[in-house]
Amino acid sequence: MKQKLIIGTRSSKLALWQAEYIKGLLQTNYPELEIELKHIKTKGDEIPDVSLDKLDDKGIFTKEIENELLSGTIDIAIHSLKDLQTELPGGLKLGAVPERHRVEDVLIAREKGTAIEDLSINAVIATGSVRRTAQLLHIRPDLQIRDIRGNVNTRIDKFLKSDWDGLVLAAAGVERLGLEQYISSYIPTEIILPAVGQGALGIEIREEDLDTENIVKDINHQQTYIAITAERTFLKALGGGCKTPIAALGNVIGDELILEGMVASVDGKNVIRKKLTGNINSPEKSGEKLASEFTYKMI
Repeated sequence: MKQKLIIGTRSSKLALWQAEYIKGLLQTNYPELEIELKHIKTKGDEIPDVSLDKLDDKGIFTKEIENELLSGTIDIAIHSLKDLQTELPGGLKLGAVPERHRVEDVLIAREKGTAIEDLSINAVIATGSVRRTAQLLHIRPDLQIRDIRGNVNTRIDKFLKSDWDGLVLAAAGVERLGLEQYISSYIPTEIILPAVGQGALGIEIREEDLDTENIVKDINHQQTYIAITAERTFLKALGGGCKTPIAALGNVIGDELILEGMVASVDGKNVIRKKLTGNINSPEKSGEKLASEFTYKMI
């Protein structure tokens, strides 16, 4: 077995939390294993003020890390799975997915307890996601949306210094950084279906690196892996990315996989949600089947 692993990670507070979290899980199983973190800057980090829907989003937060993984300068890469493209570069694969954090988005507003429906008419809401924008406008077409980029801390700071009425973020990132005090309310998935892979972390490895694969597989959470496999297959089949409002959420209940998907127009006027029940042994089939029930002509 390897004596040392090098983890490649972005340098944001959230990315480092995630890398340290995975490091801790691995060292619980392999206390003698030396683990080093290598900070890697991605294209997404270098242009923090450009809206994602204006960029070629393929691998914007992962490409540079994956290049180092392919070259062998790191052994594993840790990603927020919602940032990881559905088609990985040749020679790489998803080695493990630990148990998922909660999947909802949250509203950060001026008062605790404020929910989306409580916001005043024409309230100003900040988000960097077309997925959130479409679903927010679908239920509240009066809302005024402001685009926002940057890491979790930066977005919250911008909101607090602004005259906006609210900010929408993923619950997982806010909670992982210990910033729960800013959460006004959790947004039910019935209102905003989360991004594919939201709340889950992915451990990417080289396909031929069996030693590393044997180490990371011990922290894989099978139910989470099944759910995100279905979600990512759904997204891949639709050919979507940051520019298209697409969402999906898988849940494993016994030997059944419940998969729900959403496709919307950017303005939120048209939102289609569909759900199916599949078998846990064929999550790809469930993702493909659900995707086949959608057509962009409907949007």
